Amino acid sequence: MRQRDKGAGRDLSYPPLPDPLGVPVYDNHTHLEIGDGDQSLTVAEQLDRASSVGVRGVIQVGGDLETSRWSAAMAAREPRMLAAVAIHPNEAPVYDAAGTLDDALAEIAELATRPRVVAIGETGLDFFRTGPDGHASQLRSFEAHIEIAKRNGLALQIHDRDAHSAVIETLLRVGAPERTVFHCFSGDAEMARILADNGWYLSFAGTVTFKNAQNLREALAAVPRALLLVETDAPFLTPAPFRGRPNAPYLLPHTLRAMADHLETDVSILATQISSNTELVYGRWDTEPVTVAETTEPGTRPFGGLA
Repeated sequence: MRQRDKGAGRDLSYPPLPDPLGVPVYDNHTHLEIGDGDQSLTVAEQLDRASSVGVRGVIQVGGDLETSRWSAAMAAREPRMLAAVAIHPNEAPVYDAAGTLDDALAEIAELATRPRVVAIGETGLDFFRTGPDGHASQLRSFEAHIEIAKRNGLALQIHDRDAHSAVIETLLRVGAPERTVFHCFSGDAEMARILADNGWYLSFAGTVTFKNAQNLREALAAVPRALLLVETDAPFLTPAPFRGRPNAPYLLPHTLRAMADHLETDVSILATQISSNTELVYGRWDTEPVTVAETTEPGTRPFGGLA
């Protein structure tokens, strides 16, 4: 299991379980291959805690070949997990510099055909962590991922950091997949309306609960509820009041309840809408059966199994 940087001064204890939701929802974007905290939770513990509070399933998201292989392999045998596979935009220049980006994209295209792989992601553009010298590699990778998603009829999960205009321009120029999701939406109400006009989904993470995130709450209120999704991006972006502590899918109810409060609606009504939206984007978690036996394919379980 990979480990998140513990950071100086962070509280590394996992927050307590929230009150269970009356209507279950799905975590649209999480990274269970990354451990965090003073005692990392296993995948089974993560999913069991999530189930106990009304988070019925997760989309496990890859960001390089290793994590994408693992995500596809784990989803094939865990009924509460579906997978997304991709080369993260900040990884694309690394592969390109090594001369292996085309090979990596070819493997992502193969992984996209695996059972219970329902999305290509996370892909997109990141102009915060990658400088101008890496933008061409990011763009080439992004366009290739868009094509893989369209060719396989899969949803697209977009990572967009400090690159709003470039991401939107690329999607309009090459044509977005039918189901396009802006993971951890970070724009404002004006951008949210542009996405909504194109029928693209906005996925809100714990950041929408932060005191300094009024722009996200305004964006939340600016779009039809039929285009809303919710996520943790665990182990990152833990919602208030536990910001900075380890995040996990079982903490999703905090974000959902904050969204409902801001929208002045009942949390069960919002949960029903978002659960329906999630199934429209990815399908049902029981559409394709899981395999009973553990996979033994070489290289697919770099982070261990469920235990």
